[in-house]
Amino acid sequence: MGFSGHLVFARSSRPLRKSPVFDGAEGAVDLDERRAGGWQTVQLRQGTWNVERLPALVDGTGAPACVADVSDSDLALVTGLDTTGRRWQAWLNLDAVARLLVEEPADVDDPITWLYTPAFHEAVRRKRAELDQAVPEDAEGALAWAEAAGVHPTAERSAVEGLLRSQKPFAEDLFRALLDTLGFPRPTNT
Repeated sequence: MGFSGHLVFARSSRPLRKSPVFDGAEGAVDLDERRAGGWQTVQLRQGTWNVERLPALVDGTGAPACVADVSDSDLALVTGLDTTGRRWQAWLNLDAVARLLVEEPADVDDPITWLYTPAFHEAVRRKRAELDQAVPEDAEGALAWAEAAGVHPTAERSAVEGLLRSQKPFAEDLFRALLDTLGFPRPTNT
């Protein structure tokens, strides 16, 4: 079983996990990763934080921030917010996302059996194609967010798109790779 929870990324001059938006979640911090320039990632177990706190984090730090909502290390939904309120989202590990988001037909008697049918696999293929169509806009949003954070991405949009379309065993690794690709400093304490 993989990690389920949140990876919260923001800039702060003090330890991010001590920010008031994490009040009550101190015992749920599993990782505190630091990068140059005050950029930090805090990993919180499921149920201890939610994306609705992102505006308060941006207000409190005065800098753009993002959060990856990770499900069993298989997939993640990344939501970023800049200081003007502009928001972007992107899914990580699109194959796993497609399997999760496929709607089960109403006439299915046994949901487990349906997972092994050609109809399920065709539905996943269609959902994956639908998700793929959003990738260019998601990449553009991520790049704009990084620029608003004061990072000057050297990667082309196609590199970010490639990362958003890539598959890795752990969504957490894709999240870190996304931050690296967007031009944020590399972690200093890993």
